[in-house]
Amino acid sequence: MDKWTRVILLIVILTASGLLGWWFFHDPVKNMTLSVPGMDNRKKGAAVAGKPVMIGSEFKFFRTAQDIPGTRWPRFRGADFDNINTEPVRLIDTWGTNGPQILWKKSLGDGHAAPAVYDGKIYLLDYDETGKSDQLRCFLLATGEELWRRGYQVHLKRNHGLSRTIPAVNAKFVVTMGPKCQVMCVNRANGDFLWGLDLEKEYQAEIPFWYTGQCPLLDNDTAIIATGGKAILVAVDCNTGRKLWETPNPKGWKMSHSSVMPMVVKGKKMFVYFAIGGICGISASGPDRGTVLWETTEFAPSVVAPSPVMMDDGRIFLTAGYGAGSALLQVESRNGKYNVKVLQKFKPQEGLASEQQTPVFFNGFLYGVLPKDAGSLRNQFVCCPPGDCKKIVMSSGKTDRFGLGPYIVADGKFFILNDDGEMTIARASSTKFTVLGKTRIMYGQDSWGPVAITGGYLLMRDSKQMVCLDIKSHAHEK
Repeated sequence: MDKWTRVILLIVILTASGLLGWWFFHDPVKNMTLSVPGMDNRKKGAAVAGKPVMIGSEFKFFRTAQDIPGTRWPRFRGADFDNINTEPVRLIDTWGTNGPQILWKKSLGDGHAAPAVYDGKIYLLDYDETGKSDQLRCFLLATGEELWRRGYQVHLKRNHGLSRTIPAVNAKFVVTMGPKCQVMCVNRANGDFLWGLDLEKEYQAEIPFWYTGQCPLLDNDTAIIATGGKAILVAVDCNTGRKLWETPNPKGWKMSHSSVMPMVVKGKKMFVYFAIGGICGISASGPDRGTVLWETTEFAPSVVAPSPVMMDDGRIFLTAGYGAGSALLQVESRNGKYNVKVLQKFKPQEGLASEQQTPVFFNGFLYGVLPKDAGSLRNQFVCCPPGDCKKIVMSSGKTDRFGLGPYIVADGKFFILNDDGEMTIARASSTKFTVLGKTRIMYGQDSWGPVAITGGYLLMRDSKQMVCLDIKSHAHEK
């Protein structure tokens, strides 16, 4: 080994020894200050990661427009919560030689949130992916022109769609439920912010997987929200933002994707909610409002998206996906006391079931699209009688399957949308599935948002776009 090699080796050894000694004796935290609550001046309840959500803090105004009375689809499943349009407007039977009459299209943030309509105006909760904010957007129904938008910053990560709820609207108010459980109430006419409620912060609600799917409920001027956490339901006065009542949650039921449905059972109005943990009926009026009238945990799937369906004589149909199947309940009353029993409980291969969409009770029969795990009838549109939901009396057949797409009744016909944006018009019958017309309208993906029909207008969406069609019977006359 020559002289210079020995020198270089000595330098390397000394340097390494010095670094090892520094690493061993150096204290890397001696100049750090212990972080304790309150040192960052963060207000109680603020988000740990990022800034607190300032509900309603953003607003953009474009222009005013007068209401046009006569066009209303004011909430999830329409005015009567049954997904049936009863307006006396004659609608098309077929798409005609020229195809669908598309009036306008709008690009949207990724999601499945569908519109509500009130007096010629559309209200849609969208997510602005560039600005990272929930946005309640108001459009003109006839033209698609945007009038205003009200929102707030909230960070979301892609989770098979972002926004997926429908606002509740009446003459005075619009109430929304955001993907991360922020509730917002605004003035319907001009978008003025009235109040907000963060369910995760105030009630320790657990944000559902795939974000919030529950659509808020307006009962006159009272907002009814299923919270999970500290409460099952809460009622809020829309005029003041004041809590009117809360239903305690001693069993720790969690928020599902299902929406609260008002029902009248044996003359008593109640709110029926299908939570993660069980289903209950909560008094909606009288001195006992907000109290649990009945509940059951006999059918308690871990994931719930469809909402309860009220049929007749106190019977309620429940269904859920991922192999859970369905249940048929009977609610009974005697001397003011309510009792519930399970009439049927079965797997998706054994009867009517649904993974995502809520079935429709129409003309005494229950209609729906079966899930992918329903055996040979998978994804088919089927029908069963209300007393025996295991008995399939009609199906669309092997050539007409619809995936997770929505469906609605209008002018005595079913309008059924499949995953790929193809819309089928079918005769509503419990004995035979008759296709009247079929055409593909959108070319995106995941056409899962509920369809709205009012005044001869049809609103539908896929994951990135909303489309408005003219489906009045004259739309295809020559």
